[in-house]
Amino acid sequence: MSKMPFSRADILLPKKDFDTWSTVACDQYTSQRDYWENADKTVGEAPSALRITLPEVYLNDADVNDRIKKINATMKEYLEADIFNEYKDAMIFVERKLKDGRTRKGIVGKIDLEAYDYTVGSTSAVRATEGTVLSRIPPRVEIRKDALIELPHIMVLIDDPENEVVPNEPSGEIIYDTPLMLGGGSARGSLMSENAVNKALSALEKQSETHELLFAVGDGNHSLATAKACYEKDKSNPLARYALVEIVNIHDPALDFEPIYRVVFGVDTEKMLNEAKKLFSDCTENKVVTVVNGKEDSFYVNGLTAGVLQSFIDKYIEENGG
Repeated sequence: MSKMPFSRADILLPKKDFDTWSTVACDQYTSQRDYWENADKTVGEAPSALRITLPEVYLNDADVNDRIKKINATMKEYLEADIFNEYKDAMIFVERKLKDGRTRKGIVGKIDLEAYDYTVGSTSAVRATEGTVLSRIPPRVEIRKDALIELPHIMVLIDDPENEVVPNEPSGEIIYDTPLMLGGGSARGSLMSENAVNKALSALEKQSETHELLFAVGDGNHSLATAKACYEKDKSNPLARYALVEIVNIHDPALDFEPIYRVVFGVDTEKMLNEAKKLFSDCTENKVVTVVNGKEDSFYVNGLTAGVLQSFIDKYIEENGG
């Protein structure tokens, strides 16, 4: 087996109804049940990824176990109903048209979980780009452990300034071209030709010789961590060793990096802000803006803002609640 942790995969795609099949990632709109209720109405009786994933807005509901059982039963039903085409040993070139008209490009294949380690200080070929919250993994394991179909939303970033890995245009058959539900833009997927696959893998092999970090998990880190946890529990299942991912070039002009805001509930905000200002009183590098009841305030931190701030928040909540 090649040492390259990214490779071809056996990929299922529905034979029809792509517009109702496509569903936003399960960890989106977690405070907006109305979005998921609209998605439910949009799908109706059509087969959909919505019926075989668990939106995290429902993760803490009393009926979550019943939902998981229903998801597993629906997966079995879909497989028996022959609603999929299977593409063996395939890579799919994906062109995702965003709402602003730009197109982000990527390649879908599988990642070897033996090459992935999300722990701090890891030197593995595939690594997390954010802290992994261990408490978020067990409920996701409950969803994944008996699943017959994998539907992750994992984006893995590569550093390819010369754009040698991800193609610029299709090289094979277009297998879907569809709008995404509820204003999500559109997506087109094509099978990559043998030549295009070999070119991409060759370019990645070349980068592996010079890049200490080859693959950085840009989205879906907890999904990949869940896959890893399931694999570690049952290495007798050869399929459990892999997870479906999309690799995207960090230099893709349609890939934006935006701030992720931290919203804190159930704390004495005055006390928390005073402690932050005291802790970071000597810092001068990066400004942190806070908003409480519409009123802005600020302080400075040194180092990577998101990491420093998250560490403070985690420690404060551990000691004070919230």
